[in-house]
Amino acid sequence: MTRILRLAAAGLLIGAAAPAMAMNICVEGAYPPFSETAPDGSVVGFDIDMANALCAQIGESCTMVKVDWDGIIPALLEKKCDAIVASMSITEDRKQVIDFTKKYYQTPARFVAPKGSDLEFTPEGLAGKVVGVQRGTIHQAFMEGEFPDTTLQLYGTQDEMTLDLTSGRIDAAMADSVALDLGFLRTPAGADYAFYGESYSIPKYHGEGAGIGVRKEDTELRDKLTAAIDAIRADGEYATIEKKYFDFDVYGN
Repeated sequence: MTRILRLAAAGLLIGAAAPAMAMNICVEGAYPPFSETAPDGSVVGFDIDMANALCAQIGESCTMVKVDWDGIIPALLEKKCDAIVASMSITEDRKQVIDFTKKYYQTPARFVAPKGSDLEFTPEGLAGKVVGVQRGTIHQAFMEGEFPDTTLQLYGTQDEMTLDLTSGRIDAAMADSVALDLGFLRTPAGADYAFYGESYSIPKYHGEGAGIGVRKEDTELRDKLTAAIDAIRADGEYATIEKKYFDFDVYGN
């Protein structure tokens, strides 16, 4: 009997010493300044800092799992990760498949093209022109819905899109304005390019802002992360992270 108790006690001690399982977070790693891959292979950016802050707020450790954009929702559904923190807009179509927290930021979309472009950035003006968008994004849906006569060139990443833009293979590109500004226009590669047309933030296409994606059954995790977003906005941590990347309010209205 004494031996059994000793074994049980040893088991409890071993169990107590075992490290907690980290929560896996799906990130893209190819969407600066929100998420990009550093020279050492780590993933850095606003999304990553947000993920770490929110995990700490709910008492979880985080492991970032880099996944191509096209496969990021399937990875969540296949339980390769527990949540998506990848600047994913909350849209009705996506809510049919996964659930979301409240938004953690919201920014409009814009066109970018070579400086001095004489294109008219209207559905009529871009008819027959070639515009690049990232595949499977709100920007693809917007262009298909509002610019039906424009030829779309689809890309796996924004970097691939801007590379084709600078190579002259497309006439213009459409993407998130902040990602285009900080990830392209303010870099040497984007020196000869500029924004054109109006800013777009149409709920039908652009949704309710970027939220954290979770599986539909994980309602407790969704609610914890939503509360954590409110908490870091209230205690100033959100503002500290925001100032590291932006000189404006990225959260939006």
